[in-house]
Parts: sequence; C-alpha cells; structure tokens
Amino acid sequence: MLRDKSLIPLSHQHQHALALCVRIDRAQPIPAADMEAWRAEITQQFEQEIKIHFAAEEKVLFPIARNLPGLKLLVEELAADHDLLRREFVQVEKGSMSAEELPLFAKRLSEHVRKEERHLFERLQQLMNPDDMTALGVSLQRALQEASQACILPSEVTRIRAR
Repeated sequence: MLRDKSLIPLSHQHQHALALCVRIDRAQPIPAADMEAWRAEITQQFEQEIKIHFAAEEKVLFPIARNLPGLKLLVEELAADHDLLRREFVQVEKGSMSAEELPLFAKRLSEHVRKEERHLFERLQQLMNPDDMTALGVSLQRALQEASQACILPSEVTRIRAR
C-alpha cells in the first residue's frame, strides 16, 4: 500500500534509521578502534532525529492509534520498544555498548521500524478517514519541526565500503 502523505515524514525518518542499521550490519565485525566513530554518529542521529521522532509518535500518533480497533496491543508493544531502544541509545552514548552488541541493537531498531511501517501505518491508513489523516499529518509536522532536516553523513569510518 502506498504511504499516506500524512505519514511520509515519519517514513523518511524510518529510512534514515534503516540505513544506519544496514551500515552497522555491513561493517561487521567492527574493530574496537572504530567504535568511537560509530558512537558519535549513532548519538548524533538519536539526538537530532530519533529522539524527536519517538516523542512525536508517543504524543501524537500512539494516542490516536490506541483508540482504533485492534491497535492497542501493537501500540503498547511499540511504546515498550521505544523504552528499550532509548536505554540502548544511552548505552551507545556512554560507550558501554560493545562492538559485538551493536549488531543486535541495529537488528532491534530495524525490526521496530518495520513493525511500525508494515503493521501500524498500514492499519492506520485502512482505519482512518482522509480528514483525520490530514489532521494527523498537521500534528505530526508540528511535533517533528525540531528534527534535523539535514542528512547525517557517515564518517570515513562508518560509511559502506566496496567489498
């Protein structure tokens, strides 16, 4: 199903998170010497986009979705994912996540994004009328206005290299 224009800003941010996950996966095994570059980039992406993204979903999207048929449990699961992922982002920022733990973190983040895209967003589009979707989009735009509009460029260490 095509993504409704009201959800596209969230989907674009999902693409950024997925790109980060792919780069982490392809960089395996990550040398310990490279962890500082990864830590800096992951922290930057969290601070400039993901933290704001989570807050927008929790303040705008989740309350609406909770009241729609069949979505309450999914929303509770997604909110729990946010809590776990926030704790993991803090571990990354503090330097307490190892290079060996980083792929599992990327897998959890990727699975969370795909769950929102494939399950939550699809059901929202099926259940909400066009006027409500438009109103949702306006509220999301306001909630996301603090997020960076610039693409975070990988460093020399964190970019994908040809094999």
